[in-house]
Amino acid sequence: MRVRHLAGRLLAGVLVLVVTAGCGVNDQALPDDQVPTAPPRPVGMQDPAVIPSGPAGSSGSCDPRASLRPTGALPAPRQMPSGSAMARIVQRGRLVVGVDQNSYQFGFRDPFTGQLTGFDIDIAREIARALFGDPNRIQFRAISSADRIKVVQDRSVDLVVRTMTMNCERWEQVSFSTEYFTAGQRILVHRGSEIGSIKDLRGKKVCAAAGSTSIRNIAEAETAPVSVVNWTDCLVLLQQNQVVAVSTDDSILAGLAAQDPNTEVVGPRFSDEPYGVAISKESPELVRFVNAVLARIRSNGTWTQLYNRWLRSLGPAPAPPTARYRD
Repeated sequence: MRVRHLAGRLLAGVLVLVVTAGCGVNDQALPDDQVPTAPPRPVGMQDPAVIPSGPAGSSGSCDPRASLRPTGALPAPRQMPSGSAMARIVQRGRLVVGVDQNSYQFGFRDPFTGQLTGFDIDIAREIARALFGDPNRIQFRAISSADRIKVVQDRSVDLVVRTMTMNCERWEQVSFSTEYFTAGQRILVHRGSEIGSIKDLRGKKVCAAAGSTSIRNIAEAETAPVSVVNWTDCLVLLQQNQVVAVSTDDSILAGLAAQDPNTEVVGPRFSDEPYGVAISKESPELVRFVNAVLARIRSNGTWTQLYNRWLRSLGPAPAPPTARYRD
């Protein structure tokens, strides 16, 4: 596979970093015998007996924030229950995670080091730390919004940590952790624009990433959606005046606005976007393990430290999202 490289694009006096397809520093291909494969019947961390069938909303009532409860304390690093997804990951020697490389502050390449960094990246590293005792035992695979479910289902990755909104439709296809971040959809426009809310965009061209909940939301608002692969592509289209606005989660828009001071985030939230870690429905024990990791970083202050490191531009650190469980 090719090595990714950074290319600069100067538009409206602002340098936007565009990342080409391929593999980067932490994205090298795994040997065939180390690629994640469909496991045998899952084994729970301690007692897998209580695992409800279907997602939270399969019977008609849905709480997309509700996940599987951790079963007991986290195992010691590398001491995972025999036959579990975690044991197979440890045996392989690294955790494989699908991430973004184009969302500033959440998952992006540092232009000076070439390394993937951001809030989502560090959440993934905390899971690797719990598995191995080493946050660097991790294989990042840069994926698009549209590919998030596919790579979980075909077992190309163990997890996806990529600003992924949990909703009932997605729960039918993959499982999720508890909520690790709360966002809401707003709009990004040129600074000084007369646009103040989604209602002002009716019939106008608005950019969003293909495969995201955002593009569906703007279509329902009777805009003229323009789909792209990555959010930085939306910023370029806005700078070129090919669209009048970009619309997605306010957390992502804040990163775009930080890259171009001639833009601003406006209007109230018009959707609810709880982020979760996507995991195969065939690995409920891994869901419970990840939820135990998230419970630990909420309680020991790590979540707040990561917020302050990456997301301070969004305002003072709130309390971490409260975990909800369905069993």
